Amino acid sequence: MPFITEDFLLQSESAKRLYHDYAKAQPIYDYHCHLPPKDLAENRRFDNLSEIWLEGDHYKWRAMRANGISEDYITGDAEPYDKFLAWAKTVPATLRNPLYHWTHLELKRYFDIDELLNEESAKSIWDACETTLKSDRFSTHEILRRFKVVLIGTTDDPVDDLCYHKRISESGINTKVYPAFRPDAALKILNGEAFNEWAKQLEKSSGCDCSSFEGFLAAIENRHDFFHEMGSRLSDHGLNTCFFPPASTEEASRIYLSVRKGESAGSEEADSFAAFMMLFFARLDFAKGWVKQLHLGALRNASTRFYKQLGPDVGFDSIGDFDQVDLLKNYLDALDSANELPKMVVYNLNPSDNYSIASMMGNYQGGGVPGKMQFGSGWWFLDQKEAMTWQMNALSNIGLLSRFVGMLTDSRSFMSYPRHEYFRRVLCNLLGEDMESGELPSDFDLIGSLVENICYKNAVEYFGMQAGSSE
Repeated sequence: MPFITEDFLLQSESAKRLYHDYAKAQPIYDYHCHLPPKDLAENRRFDNLSEIWLEGDHYKWRAMRANGISEDYITGDAEPYDKFLAWAKTVPATLRNPLYHWTHLELKRYFDIDELLNEESAKSIWDACETTLKSDRFSTHEILRRFKVVLIGTTDDPVDDLCYHKRISESGINTKVYPAFRPDAALKILNGEAFNEWAKQLEKSSGCDCSSFEGFLAAIENRHDFFHEMGSRLSDHGLNTCFFPPASTEEASRIYLSVRKGESAGSEEADSFAAFMMLFFARLDFAKGWVKQLHLGALRNASTRFYKQLGPDVGFDSIGDFDQVDLLKNYLDALDSANELPKMVVYNLNPSDNYSIASMMGNYQGGGVPGKMQFGSGWWFLDQKEAMTWQMNALSNIGLLSRFVGMLTDSRSFMSYPRHEYFRRVLCNLLGEDMESGELPSDFDLIGSLVENICYKNAVEYFGMQAGSSE
């Protein structure tokens, strides 16, 4: 019997009906991911299973390290098949890790393979997938069409010229692809050398003189305007925590000029400068009607040794234990008090903060905007069955699940679109259990409409970015 059945994760008749009749056919509105725009612009094809499945996937890399696999077979120079074989050897060790579910869901949905992946089946699966990958079905554009992905929000530095987005928009692809403004580099003045190099790139891309702080802010606004012209309606920030209190304009200018001169900033100066900038970014978003995303709580690059050897985003990050609530409150309240609070999605990485952050969002709802302040979906280490359920339970108890904008991939891989199916199955199972127990009415029109909204319709209404065709 196949492991991934039609009723995978659906533990009641109500859950099955909700998924098959209301969730399954919904298009995918993937408002936040890290797919490379270059791959979309060039309609990339993949040479082998290692390339499409393991390239850049730090979830799998972490599991392989935990299973004793040498780094040569993870981020090193081993042959593609040998890397894949190392992953195949690891898969049986991932039982009860969400990777076991995702792996077999992806094999089923992309390649129609029901066989369990392990060392013995690796060669036959590799060969079967290698043949399939050569077909037109596995260009990046065709993958998006097959999975009914109608919108993608990438993650882009303000200095990016967005040349690949221009090419994508001219390619005839059905999926709408928009950049999201991610100005994290503008906050990192503790590394003066990197900050100054980024400021030079900003100066070049904007055409603004960044020798003064006023010029620096004008350059950022210039790039924000450019992203808006390119269709963006989203910003994004990856932060340990929010920052507060902010420096005054005069103090922020002094700090900026000293760093540009090669002087070192202290940690308190860096925090107050970041707080000033985060308020500045929010005002830009508010003025244009954008949605701001805050990804809070990741403890990044925990291994100094591997950071020096391999750089960031290779699987050496974890859940941080930061003091979130007071700083988030101060940030939101400063914007709200000035009537400059944009729509916002706050993603939390530490589940112990779920109820605190979910309740904080409720303090700043209003203005006639349904679900203006969103407690975002389970993120990174929390985008799995248990933690998705925690997030939806917290939101249900504290706010309005009915206004939730649903799931996103947050992925660098074109093999991640079954994550939306996974989320939808978890959602339908949760609601189906409540229907079976009598905690929700057995009204499929009512509950089915809730499912459709969370899977797709709420995001379309909330983000306001035009979706492409699902045909």
